[in-house]
Amino acid sequence: MSEELPTSDGGAVNAAEPIAPNEESEASWDKLERLLDDVAVGDAAGGPALEPSTEAEAVKTFLEELNPADTARCVDRLDEGHRDRLLEVLDVEAAADLIETLPTIQGCELLEAVSPDKAAAILGELPSDEQADLLTELEPESAESILERMDPAVARATATLASYPKDCAGGLMAREFLAYEQHASADEVIENLRRRGDEIDDYDVQYIYVVDEDERLVGVLRLRDLVLARSSRPIRSFMITDPVSLPTNAALEQIAELFEKKNFLGIPVIDEERRLVGLVHRDAVDWAAHERDIEANLREHGIVGGEELRSMPTLLRSRRRLSWLSVNILLNVLAASVIAAYQDTLSAAITLAVFLPIISDMSGCSGNQAVAVSMRELALGIVKPMDVFYVWRKEIAVGAINGLVLGLLLAATAWLWKGNAVLGLVVGVALALNTLVAVSIGGAVPLILKRIGKDPALASGPILTTLTDMCGFFLVLSLATAVMSRLS
Repeated sequence: MSEELPTSDGGAVNAAEPIAPNEESEASWDKLERLLDDVAVGDAAGGPALEPSTEAEAVKTFLEELNPADTARCVDRLDEGHRDRLLEVLDVEAAADLIETLPTIQGCELLEAVSPDKAAAILGELPSDEQADLLTELEPESAESILERMDPAVARATATLASYPKDCAGGLMAREFLAYEQHASADEVIENLRRRGDEIDDYDVQYIYVVDEDERLVGVLRLRDLVLARSSRPIRSFMITDPVSLPTNAALEQIAELFEKKNFLGIPVIDEERRLVGLVHRDAVDWAAHERDIEANLREHGIVGGEELRSMPTLLRSRRRLSWLSVNILLNVLAASVIAAYQDTLSAAITLAVFLPIISDMSGCSGNQAVAVSMRELALGIVKPMDVFYVWRKEIAVGAINGLVLGLLLAATAWLWKGNAVLGLVVGVALALNTLVAVSIGGAVPLILKRIGKDPALASGPILTTLTDMCGFFLVLSLATAVMSRLS
């Protein structure tokens, strides 16, 4: 078994042109694209049998110079063709290092673009919990194809990890841990650790787990005690008995509460037979809690179907947002029907008042979605305060599609209700235009506020609401004024 441990308190294009990790401007992704263009077709993509070319090494060195946030931002800005080639150009180890630095959703995008053989080799270099996280987010067909090309034992273990819900101990645990049978002597364990030095080099070894003949957890062993023990002494004689452990179905809240009470860096996970199956790390629990908060925030703002980054296909992003917005517009039409009950007493111009709250609310919802994505990308370091124009261009593409769809829905509603095509045209065009305004404001305002030193989380919402309301009312009333004679 491999190991891990718990507890305790606790760019360069070439040698002459180093690229500083925090270098600003578009040069970072532009230079990466040029480096990728320089790599001959087939270099490094064929796997370990081929020596990477000098150009492929330059790509690897360039990425190593970037910090994680700048790497995510640089990869995000690559055009689709260059992004799809990135992992094929890198050797397996370098590709795995890159995947580890990126958000899971970006890592999946890159893995989807390479051959299943290369993807399987890359996954084989990653920790088991990261393997499971990536496989869970990949398209089912891709995940199955990759698993078929992995070592059968590793594939089975990884598939088992991926089958657990991500917010329980089974879904959070890693399979890397050190465990030895209780009858082993201190000298036998130490000698085994020496032989496995390369394998466990990346582990923060502080504790060793002790199991019986059936791999059931019976104790935990401090490394200090192991080193100081007589060489012939069996480890069962100086292990800590009754160790704290978690069942595979332990919920995230339960795990977090246990870490609050104990100064552990990791807690072993056992199955129904008390067999040791994994280890949950404190940082994995903290990250899972953070991700759950992010997902809740995205859902609150109508981003459904998983995380969204602006490098994703425009139609996919539009479809995910529309799945919530389309329902929301119907709910708003129902709410407006209360006002419509008194329509007989109002003049033709007053009819517009029925649609004002719909246009205001729907535009606000679109803007809030843009706010949520900007906040997420700011947190990941994918965008920075000076990227306002880039964000605006990306949002306009989605806003144009969603504005057209929502405008047509509202126009059809107005036409069917009043039998007046001009009325439908006025409210439909107003909603479509105000959606463009809203996504522009929602995408850009968080970056502008961040740049001037204000908290975007607190101020983006009120600014968005106020501006979209004002623009929405102006658009409706000014358009109606231009065609007033045809509204009655």
